[in-house]
Amino acid sequence: MKPALDHAANTTIDADQGLLQLGRYLSETGYAHIAVTPLTHQHNNHRAVDGSAKDMRDIFGWSRAFKRSAVTDQQFQLMRDADILVQNGDLWRSKIRWSSLGDLLCVHSAYPTDATEAVFFGPDTYRFAQLVEPFLQTNSHAIRRAVDIGCGSGAGAMLIARACPAAEVLAVDINHQALRLTRINALLAGIGNVQPIYSNLLNHVEGQFDLIIANPPYMLDAQERAYRHGGGKLGAGLSVKIVEAALGRLAPGGTLLLYTGVAMIDGRDPFLQTLQQRLANLSCTWRYREMDPDVFGEELLKPAYAQVERIAAVALTLSV
Repeated sequence: MKPALDHAANTTIDADQGLLQLGRYLSETGYAHIAVTPLTHQHNNHRAVDGSAKDMRDIFGWSRAFKRSAVTDQQFQLMRDADILVQNGDLWRSKIRWSSLGDLLCVHSAYPTDATEAVFFGPDTYRFAQLVEPFLQTNSHAIRRAVDIGCGSGAGAMLIARACPAAEVLAVDINHQALRLTRINALLAGIGNVQPIYSNLLNHVEGQFDLIIANPPYMLDAQERAYRHGGGKLGAGLSVKIVEAALGRLAPGGTLLLYTGVAMIDGRDPFLQTLQQRLANLSCTWRYREMDPDVFGEELLKPAYAQVERIAAVALTLSV
């Protein structure tokens, strides 16, 4: 099954093909880059000599501006064909980045991710993979239908699809750019059973799932950008909605893997307390753990987080 094209996205086939060809070139030439937090990214760029890019990793990993003389004619043409260049005087900049996840190469939005439809990829993606991959190693045989809610770059959906090549894997998001980049990333990886579909949670898809995964935004964002804003009290709103949606759509024996972040207050975990209340009388088994006790500490400087001690990355594994 070939990945479906999201026809509602405002893109052209030529640009999509150009972006795919650029990704293939980077793969063939050994490109690799690990995505870091925005603060670490900022520190690295501030330390760069004169701030301009010297190679493809500077351009596509660190999102640095470059002079035309820094790249070959072939590289520049690949970027033009992909329609990713923005010019400012004698400098050029890419609108996208490429980052590595194991042997996968994923395209996502350039730094800084300020746009409303930005597609984020970073340390949360790696921690999310650390939740999903061990589960797939022991349970892939039982997965016939799966969905990645809020798929972003499609990293989670691709991990499932590669481990379960006979399964139907949906990648849903309300961000058209995310659906576009998921499609391209799956094509680049040679994965044919990922279907990008526009959906708010599971509202626009039918049926039950053996596996539901999600790595939702969990911050309070003043601009309410879809890739970052979790809503509700201190960013937990979307995570709660995903749990509720999954409970009604998991097939017998099915599992939800949810990776998210929680704002801890006075030593308490408000999300865990909500789960304990919501799941107390339900016929399901679940495990909850902290994967990282302290992430995105810079957010604590913002007024909305004045009462928050720390933000923790947590994982919920729920089976029915």
